[in-house]
Amino acid sequence: MIATLLFVAFLTLMLLGVPIGAALGLAGAAAIALANAETQWFGLLAVPQNFYAGLGKYPLLAIPMFVLVGSIFDRSGVAQRLVNFAVAIVGRGPGMLPLVAISVAMFMGGISGSGPATAAAVGAVMIAAMARAGYPGPFSASVVAAAAATDILIPPSVAFIVYSVLVPGASVPALFAAGMFPGVLAGLALIIPSVWLARRHHMGRLEAELPRPPFWHSLKEAAWGLAAPVVILGGMRMGWFTPTEAAVVAVFYGLFVGMVIHRTIGLRDLFPILREAGELSAVILVVVSLAGIFAFSLSTLGVIDPVTRAIIESGMGERGVMAALIVLLLVMGMFLDGISIMLIFVPLVLPLVQHFQWDVVWFGTVLVLTIAIGQFTPPMAVNLMVAAKIAQVRMEATTRWVLWLVLAMCLAMLAVVTWPQIALWLPAKLGY
Repeated sequence: MIATLLFVAFLTLMLLGVPIGAALGLAGAAAIALANAETQWFGLLAVPQNFYAGLGKYPLLAIPMFVLVGSIFDRSGVAQRLVNFAVAIVGRGPGMLPLVAISVAMFMGGISGSGPATAAAVGAVMIAAMARAGYPGPFSASVVAAAAATDILIPPSVAFIVYSVLVPGASVPALFAAGMFPGVLAGLALIIPSVWLARRHHMGRLEAELPRPPFWHSLKEAAWGLAAPVVILGGMRMGWFTPTEAAVVAVFYGLFVGMVIHRTIGLRDLFPILREAGELSAVILVVVSLAGIFAFSLSTLGVIDPVTRAIIESGMGERGVMAALIVLLLVMGMFLDGISIMLIFVPLVLPLVQHFQWDVVWFGTVLVLTIAIGQFTPPMAVNLMVAAKIAQVRMEATTRWVLWLVLAMCLAMLAVVTWPQIALWLPAKLGY
């Protein structure tokens, strides 16, 4: 009965417009109090303990740093220089700007690992460029939003850091390596329909008339941005620093590029950058800590074991359970952000992962890939909201274009589900 009230209270609070973190914390605290009605303080002393326990984990230190990296590179002009370099490589022509947008967004994922941050940085450059070339705003917003979703797969990734905290045995380096090939596969899957749609509907006719940037000058301008993933990921691979320390290194590297090399960031810009990163990091970490209360109430009330047994005994089998989980994740992704989905979903499904002996690194990759699809699937797609706002179009106008991209990325996700070695080959090769 109390377990039912836990979920009813959580859903009711969400429908009333209560922020997701507060809904998790309040529902969890209410369930703990009801379950311990006869004890002193109704057992609520467990609430602050679990609030701190949810937050006091070393890998979570990387989250505010990577968020700060995204803000720094957003203002440093790196995205514009990467776009110019990409255009210099692929040239001008129908369908080339969508290809450039997706490629640059994937590369930016190797710097910040935040989908909305990349959607803002790449969208500010690419949506205007695509408009000048004759692409309709809804199509441009759809392409940028979908491209930015690959960023939570390509390392470094905030989503993988949160998953590693929730799942024993899933190390951050192994997850980062596992996300590389699926992230690239997802990007390639997005390029095919984007270029095809652009050419089929005769978009970008003015693109061929625009000047092509000189290759060597563009390479020189983009060199510092191109070196960023090498510094971040290469340093981790060489053992010079941990993923958490890599985030700090990335911050100082970004400040050096922005303040010394490109000189697009001044001392007066530091406060807005730090404030923006601090606000976003606080939201993420408060949700993480409040979800710790919800997870504690789940385990205390004994909700997880009966749910696990019911699913196992349902007769669906291993493939049926995986298909049901993917459908559930896709639906949840339309309404909730990725971090919230992970915090609610992972404690419930971890016993299923252990029962079917699924590799936790592979399952984490599938989970994050499915969440990435939700980031640009209407009606509550966070990346699509950012891109549509930049393009100054209504989200409903993007539906006819974005559904093609959702389908393409779903096929990439199914490939990773069918052939786990797409995700697991690189971690094994690197010895993780």
